[in-house]
Amino acid sequence: MTTPALLPLSGRRIPPLNLGPPSFPHHRATLRLSEKFILLLILSAFITLCFGAFFFLPDSSKHKRFDLGLEDVLIPHVDAGKGAKNSGVFLIHGPDEHRHREEEERLRNKIRADHEKALEEAKEKLKKSREEIRAEIQTEKNKVVQEMKMKEKKPLPPVPIPNLIGINGGDPEDNDIRKKREKIKEMMKHAWDNYRIYGWGHNELRPIARKGHSTNIFGSSQMGATIVDALDTLYIMGLHDEFRDGQKWIEDNLDFSVNSEVSVFEVNIRFIGGLLAAYYLSGEEIFKIKAVQLAEKLLPAFNTPTGIPWAMVNLKSGVGRNWGWASAGSSILAEFGTLHMEFVHLSYLTGDPVYYKKVMHIRKLLQKMDRPNGLYPNYLNPRTGRWGQYHTSVGGLGDSFYEYLLKAWLMSDKTDREARKMYDDAIEAIEKHLIKKSRGGLTFIGEWKNGHLEKKMGHLTCFAGGMFALGADGSRMDKAGHYLELGAEIARTCHESYDRTALKLGPESFKFDGAVEAVAVRQAEKYYILRPEVIETYWYLWRFTHDPRYRQWGWEAALAIEKYCRVSGGFSGVKDVYSSTPTHDDVQQSFFLAETLKYLYLLFSGDDLLPLDHWVFNTEAHPLPVLHLANTTLSGNPAVR
Repeated sequence: MTTPALLPLSGRRIPPLNLGPPSFPHHRATLRLSEKFILLLILSAFITLCFGAFFFLPDSSKHKRFDLGLEDVLIPHVDAGKGAKNSGVFLIHGPDEHRHREEEERLRNKIRADHEKALEEAKEKLKKSREEIRAEIQTEKNKVVQEMKMKEKKPLPPVPIPNLIGINGGDPEDNDIRKKREKIKEMMKHAWDNYRIYGWGHNELRPIARKGHSTNIFGSSQMGATIVDALDTLYIMGLHDEFRDGQKWIEDNLDFSVNSEVSVFEVNIRFIGGLLAAYYLSGEEIFKIKAVQLAEKLLPAFNTPTGIPWAMVNLKSGVGRNWGWASAGSSILAEFGTLHMEFVHLSYLTGDPVYYKKVMHIRKLLQKMDRPNGLYPNYLNPRTGRWGQYHTSVGGLGDSFYEYLLKAWLMSDKTDREARKMYDDAIEAIEKHLIKKSRGGLTFIGEWKNGHLEKKMGHLTCFAGGMFALGADGSRMDKAGHYLELGAEIARTCHESYDRTALKLGPESFKFDGAVEAVAVRQAEKYYILRPEVIETYWYLWRFTHDPRYRQWGWEAALAIEKYCRVSGGFSGVKDVYSSTPTHDDVQQSFFLAETLKYLYLLFSGDDLLPLDHWVFNTEAHPLPVLHLANTTLSGNPAVR
């Protein structure tokens, strides 16, 4: 994963073909523990001795001011004889020389005593064996860890949960549909059980090698991405034993205080989205606590000149950066534009407006910017606030930005009219400049590059059929029927991309050049990595039309996945969907459990399971409840006034 072409950034979703899990060097200090401990003690004593005199320096100012960029913090100067609050240090000012000398002598004695105490402690340490020193160090480390755990378990303020409807059920009346739903549940259990056996705690699974797998979006740590991503799917399928196993792992092992650089976007949609959904479905407080802990770790990514977050952030240091290949250090539209749903819920659950303010700042900045042809370019420089290269896509790099404009409106109980206007404006520009019909009559969404339309559509773009259907109600000028039909046309095109392959599974992208329609041309675009977007669109179209073709097409995809992607150790992507003897890529993506199998399960369930007027799915298919303002305290929350 070293070349820019192989970096796993693709808007809503990530990886290209698996080249094997990356390795990360483990740099270790060369000093032995005992030497380090003694040196620290001596250094501590030296600093105490050398800098103690600092407190005797006169200070003629009334206040000391430290510029922190955002606000000024004032440290009050203390009058003679009065101690600074919460401090063991006294600052001296005044004409009383006798008191001055007494105070000075007292401080000197204190520093001398501290110095002698430190030297005595160092001498005592020198008398102990290396094993004893190591044991003491480990004891102190354990004490710190326990203190951190106690802090982590501190309860958040109680917040009324929205009225949750349809978190279970959905049993179909038709026996054939019921059997199909049970088959999807069995596929989920096969994927989960093998991950449980061979990849537990790792981010993902290599089902053929039967070991854990990870990519650079998760950093170098084992964060159990598959566990967090799969929780809500397990819950709605009624796999409660499996759900409890995942919950216990999260309680005991999910730790965000790690020196690991992660993708802000991916961690938000998979981890925060997954934890929030698990909390709302189960009511288990641990999921909310973990979601808030992680969100705090992501906040430093917003420390840029514009407030547009970095793509990557180190969870321990808070240092952020962007992908090296992304248009001269730009941030990516689909990444910084796919935070709104989760961050609004974080502000709702915590009463802290910081999360809401971060995403609304992004929205306000985008509203002020010029947009060529009304289109949003995919790249924005977080330092200058200027667009990068003019490349617009409803697929990778752009897709979920538009999705979240619509879903911000839906999640607000259709009160966020600003988000709806931005969505409508964007969709009108997309329809005018990017949506075309092929010679064979297939509707497709191209990409705007360097002033012309590239007649290529990605598998990721296929989510848009469902988006158009979801946004039909409430569209301008009574065009609900038009957008529902447009969604159906996109669904048909994406089905054709599946149907025209040997495996009946869709390629990563497909072209519409001359006689070539809905077919991948380049070898590097012929893979299928268990992606959900086409099935996602089938499900939305089924919910809004109940046209049986969508269940038929979904079942075709399920059978193809079962036949060609299932292996004894789980499910794997394939490298060439046009080859009748496919080669597996040996990766079971976490989103396969979070999205692909969930959407298939919902496709063969009744509409009373997670009804769309009560739930909104984030871009990783994690359901979050609509925040009905009249029934919650959200309207009284300063974050959203």
